[in-house]
Amino acid sequence: MVSVWGLTDKGIVRRENQDSCAYETIPERGLAWGVVCDGMGGAKAGDIASKLAVETFRTHLEDLRGPDLPGETGKLLLAAAEDANRVVYHKASTDDACIGMGTTLVGLILQGETLEVVNVGDSRAYLIRPDGIRRITRDHSVVEDLIANGDLTPEQARRHPQKNLITRALGTSPRVKADLFQETVAPGDALLLCSDGLINEVTDQEIQKEVLAGGSPQEICQRLVARTLDHGAPDNVTVVLFQL
Repeated sequence: MVSVWGLTDKGIVRRENQDSCAYETIPERGLAWGVVCDGMGGAKAGDIASKLAVETFRTHLEDLRGPDLPGETGKLLLAAAEDANRVVYHKASTDDACIGMGTTLVGLILQGETLEVVNVGDSRAYLIRPDGIRRITRDHSVVEDLIANGDLTPEQARRHPQKNLITRALGTSPRVKADLFQETVAPGDALLLCSDGLINEVTDQEIQKEVLAGGSPQEICQRLVARTLDHGAPDNVTVVLFQL
């Protein structure tokens, strides 16, 4: 039985929360899904972008409740991301108040021992076990490219002035390329979806410590957000935690 909880907070500095999330378990199908989006854009446009993306993603995943399960959940995730891009791009192209807006997206479907994750931008998915924490996704960001080229270490990237510049987002062009990842998971594992408001202030080791400290997903999410707030929380922060 999978347990899940999500929490979002505007942080200490920002006036509004431009993050959005959604999640659901479907016990009769042995399924669970979740999504986190981190919007960007002036005024409330980032908030609009992330909400539109989450709602479009949710609509696609209603297929999981239909009489026939989709044959390939990976294709369903990619289609959901592509349609979310279409909806956000259309809004950004037709509403003067939303010009230039966009959003990250990281989402997952968990079916038994099979986990599939879709990602655009720098929101992340982690797999956490007693013996370690591992990031599943790869950021679409300037600093991630610098790390891949050997020009930065991960620790240097955390302090880099361009750490928030992403190279790929939903809604900024008519088409988007989303990355898809597949993992095999087991009872006792934990899965975390989060916006960069968490990982910019809390290290992977701190995340692992809080998850392994025990408690319900709600309690763990509350501790992760509290730790972020303790560190100053200059950005919105969102976490969705699944316990297997």
